Amino acid sequence: MAIIKGVGDFFGLDIGTTAVRAVQLSNNGNGRWTLKHYGYAPLDAKTAEASSVEARHRLGEVIMTVVGQSGIKTKNVAVSLAANKTFVTVVDLPKVSDAELKSTIKYQIDEYIPMSIDEAKVDWSLLGQSLHDPSKQEVLLASVTEQYAEETLDFVEGLGFDVVASEPESLAMIRSVRDPAAKNAQVIVDIGESSTNVAVVYGDQPRLVRTIPNGLSTLVRAAVQNLSIQDDQARQFILKFGLSRDKLEGQVVIALDSTLEGFVSEINKSIKFFQTRCPSIPVGDILVSGYASTIPGLPEYVGQKTSIPTALADPWRHVNVPAGDQKLAAIRSEFTTAVGLAQRSGKA
Repeated sequence: MAIIKGVGDFFGLDIGTTAVRAVQLSNNGNGRWTLKHYGYAPLDAKTAEASSVEARHRLGEVIMTVVGQSGIKTKNVAVSLAANKTFVTVVDLPKVSDAELKSTIKYQIDEYIPMSIDEAKVDWSLLGQSLHDPSKQEVLLASVTEQYAEETLDFVEGLGFDVVASEPESLAMIRSVRDPAAKNAQVIVDIGESSTNVAVVYGDQPRLVRTIPNGLSTLVRAAVQNLSIQDDQARQFILKFGLSRDKLEGQVVIALDSTLEGFVSEINKSIKFFQTRCPSIPVGDILVSGYASTIPGLPEYVGQKTSIPTALADPWRHVNVPAGDQKLAAIRSEFTTAVGLAQRSGKA
């Protein structure tokens, strides 16, 4: 959603399902940043998703610990909004002046968002001329229920912070891993614990954004069912042995094959939808990021099934990070949303 300008220093706070992550950057200009502070703490999924007073209290303690240990001093924060609580889409609207668009868009939004306009908080951004129909313009819409937005604001500000921005994680992640100089479209696949955000980016702008309700936990359930093992062991096997057919006689990848096929099918659907709208714009590559992106062999698997070059994304690609930080090296792929939040400006 829109950031309040002129607030000075701020940090990005990603309250995820499996961890809390905080990042503060300094802007060097020309699309480069320097890391000032970061913090990280694992989080129990039950605590992250529960709404009881006790669970919220525990979550608040984790956030305060993360920020305190990071060295972040500012109280200004840009906070993430969970993908399963938000809706993001790109729509074509008639070309009109900026002033006319601002005055009329509120009357057009209702037909595009899956919630009542009276109960929603909606933000929008003009992307420019439509890639599908040159006579129209593309507008990015982001919506969230007023209740969830207010609950998040009240919770974070109740910890003593000043929320200067809130943003769907599916948009924040684009900012940290996109390549502004890419000549072709890029597909960003950010895999979390319970869902996966997919975005097609072209011309440094999101052209398609969607959330797939499958993540690492979906793979864990498949391994538990097909290998007759416990959750913890299934998770360990997946993260350690991944999709290698040389490990454990290939039992893990065989157990996950059907689930992975469905997962990649959703990625292919997104790519096909974009290419149907924009047949003249090729997809150059796929970037895989997020909590589960480091599953051994996953980028190679996605690349093979989509026939598109696929690589592990680096959310720190535009950030100067001190060398030798082994702790950060082990978890760097998890900071896609937090870094993207910290890179916010009045324009993006």
